[in-house]
Amino acid sequence: MPRRTASNLTPSGAAEAVDLADLSSVAAFARAWQGPLDVLVANAGIMAIPDRQVTAEGWELQLATNYLGHFALAVGLHGHLRATGNARIVVVSSGAHRNAPLDFDDPQFVQRPYDRWAAYGQSKTADVLFAVGARRWATDGITANALNPGWISTNLQRHLDDATMRALGAIDEDGNIIEQPDCKTAAQGAATSVLLAASPLVEGVTGRYFEDNQEAAAVLPDQADRVGGVAPHALDPHAADRLWEYATRTIH
Repeated sequence: MPRRTASNLTPSGAAEAVDLADLSSVAAFARAWQGPLDVLVANAGIMAIPDRQVTAEGWELQLATNYLGHFALAVGLHGHLRATGNARIVVVSSGAHRNAPLDFDDPQFVQRPYDRWAAYGQSKTADVLFAVGARRWATDGITANALNPGWISTNLQRHLDDATMRALGAIDEDGNIIEQPDCKTAAQGAATSVLLAASPLVEGVTGRYFEDNQEAAAVLPDQADRVGGVAPHALDPHAADRLWEYATRTIH
């Protein structure tokens, strides 16, 4: 997706853009929606912005875009999701969540030094916590699950300079892309989202984290080098409820 904009189809089939970093844009879209909504896929995002930027509400831009905008959109569309009786919310997170629990003491990097990777990682932790917190909507027939799509070469990497890309082994000294053995195509990366959005295999499943079309196992403290998996801090129901309350105060 572009920097912080999601493109959505209205009930009439027309495309309408939503700026997820602008809560007024999110609210306007939700107000304009008509009819039931079967699936909401929260997949717009930005990554590794070099310098700290904040929204009008004072939220760090990655946390605001990757998490808060999607949360506000889901809350605004809650009645339409409930109307279907079996709606699904699919939240695109990242394996980067493992490196950064949500810092409730300073989520907006007001006191601590801004770090673009910590900011990105905690925004993706927030995405998983969103899915966990949405268990309160299970009685409305709404399920929510998060996922890691894997590494895919897209515009998500637009804020990474050449030095960072070289350090990651993504380009060579001449700027040529180095094909990664674990890099996925866009279709492969979208597969888990499609599973969660449409498959009967996950009917009624909520508050979980998936990767490679499977529910991911928890990563224990002594498994830091393990590839894949979900960090326990992202599945903590108490943290999920705390984040839900914090975000609710912002959007209301």
